[in-house]
Amino acid sequence: MWVLLALGILALLLVFERLLFLHRGQIRATTFLDGIKNSLAKRRLVEALTLCEETPGPVAAVVKAALLHVDANAETMRFHVQEAAIVELPALERRLGSIATIAQVAPLVGLLGTVLGMATTFLAFERDYMSASALATGMWQALLCTAGSLILVIPVHVAHHFLNGRVRSIVRDVEWSGNEIMRYLQNDYRGLKPVVSEAVEAANREGPNSKRPE
Repeated sequence: MWVLLALGILALLLVFERLLFLHRGQIRATTFLDGIKNSLAKRRLVEALTLCEETPGPVAAVVKAALLHVDANAETMRFHVQEAAIVELPALERRLGSIATIAQVAPLVGLLGTVLGMATTFLAFERDYMSASALATGMWQALLCTAGSLILVIPVHVAHHFLNGRVRSIVRDVEWSGNEIMRYLQNDYRGLKPVVSEAVEAANREGPNSKRPE
């Protein structure tokens, strides 16, 4: 039971840490990308990069990788986007393996406690003083270890599946954001006209010989 208690505390810490990490890394990818496109439509590349740096999570990192290579060809841009994703995605799955290990080991620890409890019961039989208290002690140990392992394993399994679902959701956002920002940069952004002020446009319309305002 002490081993199960230690595993339970460890699992609780790992699950809590992963929940905070994934909550921080999951953003509204559609809203974030709309803000990036809005800045790029005004030819404000530095503003878009600043927004990526201020936004946590792998989605912002992948979009930033694409923006840093905005003038590159499609293959080069895709390479850097995939490289950024490869760096960011393993951090999402960190410690999930440890949580899964606890979920697999805890039933074995409970089974070991059950076997030891039954061994205590049979040892009482062997000593020829088959009292009710001796039998109850061994059976109580066996049942307590079995129940303790189940109480631990069920929520850990649920938490592991929940965290896996969160990771898959973030991975889908990363894939969609990477493809969408590359499509936008390769097609829409490069077709935009440079933004110039109204004064410059008026001066261009009047011609080089027009008198400039004082």
